[in-house]
Amino acid sequence: MPHFEHVLDENTALVTMTSGENRFNPDFLNAFLGILDTVETETDARAIVVRSAHEKIFSNGIDLEWLVPVIERNDIETAKGFFFLLNRVFVRLITYPLITVAAINGHAFAGGAIISCAFDFRFMQTGRGFFCLPEVDLGIPFLPGMNALLNKAIPTYKLEEMQYTGARLTAEACEVHHIVARACPAETLVADALAFARGMNKERGIVAELKRRFNRHIVQAMEVDDRPYIESGSFHIA
Repeated sequence: MPHFEHVLDENTALVTMTSGENRFNPDFLNAFLGILDTVETETDARAIVVRSAHEKIFSNGIDLEWLVPVIERNDIETAKGFFFLLNRVFVRLITYPLITVAAINGHAFAGGAIISCAFDFRFMQTGRGFFCLPEVDLGIPFLPGMNALLNKAIPTYKLEEMQYTGARLTAEACEVHHIVARACPAETLVADALAFARGMNKERGIVAELKRRFNRHIVQAMEVDDRPYIESGSFHIA
């Protein structure tokens, strides 16, 4: 079964994550890079909307069943490779030449919340699903590149609170704090996200250049600052 499926809706590609809880492991992340390449090179889309096929979960982030054994056997090279791959996905999204919209149709926990912040815009369904950074309770510190990415989408005052408390935010709360552009009923979420995306009919070249300049500091944080944290072993799971 593929990790992703996509269809075109006028000038917008609707991408569906189809891997259950859509947890991050090398196979999933490589497939994510692959679908982004496919949409860019094989379609004329100007925007992309990403949703989950799971009825309750957008993404639960890092696949700890895969990562914990890597950490426990002190396999630093594999761990480094994984986080560099994860950063490649983040960087690809924040420099992608199409307008990107996350249609958060369920829980976005940990890495699932982080990756949604790499999108240009976020829409989130009401009534089901929380936006949460539970790393404080999991014993997983944020890498510098992750913090830079989170700061792109979450106001600093709210991000600090979320990191220290692990609080779960509803779609309505996310809208109040400008983390998502719009909180939508479940039955209209994807239609609303698609309608918004179709209206963002922008030339790819200028979109890419704007993102390259606006997000340069995040790219630099991911390409340079993360390395010592991983190599020193300061990334751990309690």
